[in-house]
Amino acid sequence: MGFNELPTHVWPRGAARGADGEVTIGGVPLPEIAVQYGTPVMVIDEDDFRSRCRDMAAAFGAPENVHYASKAFLTRQIARWVDEEGLALDVASENELRIALAAGFPAKRITVHGNNKSLSFLGLCVSAGVGHVVVDSHQELRELNVVAGRAGAVQDVFIRVKPGVDAHTHEFIATSHEDQKFGLSLASGSAYRAAGDAIAADHLRLTGLHCHVGSQVFDAEGFKLAAERVLGLYKQIYAEQSVALDYLDLGGGYGIAYVEQEEPLDVAAVAADLLRAVREVADDLGIPAPTVVVEPGRAIAGPSTVTVYRVGTVKDVHTSHTTTRRYIAVDGGMSDNIRPSLYDSLYDARVVNRLVDGAEVPTRLVGSHCESGDILVNDASWPEDVAPGDLVALAATGAYCYSMSSNYNAFGRPAVVAVRAGEITPMVRRETVEDLLAREYDLPAI
Repeated sequence: MGFNELPTHVWPRGAARGADGEVTIGGVPLPEIAVQYGTPVMVIDEDDFRSRCRDMAAAFGAPENVHYASKAFLTRQIARWVDEEGLALDVASENELRIALAAGFPAKRITVHGNNKSLSFLGLCVSAGVGHVVVDSHQELRELNVVAGRAGAVQDVFIRVKPGVDAHTHEFIATSHEDQKFGLSLASGSAYRAAGDAIAADHLRLTGLHCHVGSQVFDAEGFKLAAERVLGLYKQIYAEQSVALDYLDLGGGYGIAYVEQEEPLDVAAVAADLLRAVREVADDLGIPAPTVVVEPGRAIAGPSTVTVYRVGTVKDVHTSHTTTRRYIAVDGGMSDNIRPSLYDSLYDARVVNRLVDGAEVPTRLVGSHCESGDILVNDASWPEDVAPGDLVALAATGAYCYSMSSNYNAFGRPAVVAVRAGEITPMVRRETVEDLLAREYDLPAI
């Protein structure tokens, strides 16, 4: 594939390059957006986002069985899209819950996560009437029972279980093995004790179990093994507590293709394999098969979004007497996309304002921050005619880029816009230095 071609399995479904070389998304030229909103700017293909919601809903049987993982990317408008598509929502902090509620998202379709929920967070869950709280510890279970009791409520809960499954992913995003902060151990019996305590609690109702095997997973094997182990706990609860649970929440972690060489996730095939396995295991165990719930975030938001930057400095660095690497610096970097620095993540980047056709040279795409590790694309071959002023877009930046962004070097976080049918909808304005200064106390000079 040539440098001017866009890998369709990586870029948004509404992306296309015109004869003039400009890339459009949702019928809107990216250079037009860059002029109007500045750079960096994040551009969401609304139809792409919505279509992936529908793909997940179809694969897992019903929209309400799919809980969009808002930690991937959340604004009020995104929450409204998820609501309009009929999906449920999962949140992992009190502020994520408040944003969802501010968007008018129905609380009954919200599931709440977190390993260290404060009493105020638990109180908001109960008072708002969220659908489920995923209990992460014995302490939290006791505290939530008290909070719900004071409110005269009964709160539906899941127990988060560590099934001890290695999902073959990055150490920092593997969440199912024993030696990590999330959940209650299946192997030690801690999860079963929590389930029994939840059943006995006056103000809690145990309706399901939850687990999460990790992120960037492309097949059903890890999910199937986790489901098999957790269903063993279902059987124990069913046999010894005489309680049939309605739901098995297998979390998210479904992978996406970030670069041309990676294969995209086959959502329908993975879902069919997983659902079949759950039914078969439940039949073998002699228990009612629970409704399977999943929590995709990256698989919905990730491919829908690109981040557009403007090229600044271009310089050649002699790495030895015989080799040279070209460094192309853009006007963003690790403040709007920390993932390459944090996880060695790979991205597909293309010039989007014109066609380029120079001889390819070893290239590193870097940001503008005062860090040698501020790298967006570490090792690539790019045409030598990429020049200052060109626009470069990174594809698949919808997940964990804006949500993990920072003000490092006092950079403002980028603007976010949505595109659809040739129209631009501004979603989040660019953060300015005035925004940063507004949070400071104006102390008198000494």
